[in-house]
Amino acid sequence: MSESQAEVDETREFEFVLQFDAGADSLMDVFRQYESLSVWSSAIFVGDDHMWRLDHAKGTPEALDAFDEVFLDEDRCNECFDVVNCETTRTYHVLDRGETSRTVYTLRREISGCQSLPSFLHRYVSEGAIFESRRTGDEYRWRVLYPGSNPIGEVYDKIESSLRDGVTLSVTHITSAGNWKATERVAANFSPQQWRVLKAAVTHGYYERPREVSVKDLASILDEPRSTVQYQLRTAEDRIVSQFIEETL
Repeated sequence: MSESQAEVDETREFEFVLQFDAGADSLMDVFRQYESLSVWSSAIFVGDDHMWRLDHAKGTPEALDAFDEVFLDEDRCNECFDVVNCETTRTYHVLDRGETSRTVYTLRREISGCQSLPSFLHRYVSEGAIFESRRTGDEYRWRVLYPGSNPIGEVYDKIESSLRDGVTLSVTHITSAGNWKATERVAANFSPQQWRVLKAAVTHGYYERPREVSVKDLASILDEPRSTVQYQLRTAEDRIVSQFIEETL
């Protein structure tokens, strides 16, 4: 077995989270304000001097209007973790605009002192890294697929030392790569209402054995009719199972 083949066989992933204090970032403040709002990436690419990506936003019409106002402002930086703003150029194109969804293409030029995380990792990890991300609430969560021989602890220290005030970093896991992108493929089909019900179901122990809450309890927590909560749960579960079967069997 060649050395390059061995490196591929050792491919691993790590996940880390950037968490933002209130007021530290105007875009993350929008996510904090609107619980229905989430954004996940289907493609992120990075070179020596540019980063480009596709992001998919889900939320209520009000949440997406607030998202548009901040995210599509070319005078501010949506990706900087080291400074509040910078003079780098960035361009946004809305490729799809639905009542409760957006698909946005981003192209930005990377410069020193105003970096996106993909660009930063590209410089310190190696070629071959693959990225995906998700924003909800006060969290900007990243998964990175990378050659397992790279010193992730050292990269973590470099990122942490570059963070601006009001932003903290944590690593959730470093594991062998697996199940890449499965969650996001399913997530694309959920409505904001389904996400809200599923999140409540998981948070309050509906899927624990034995169950800690009933559908009636969830309806009370969400202040929704029991029939509505039951319908949203059943529809979401049907989509998860159907898509899992379609993509794996």
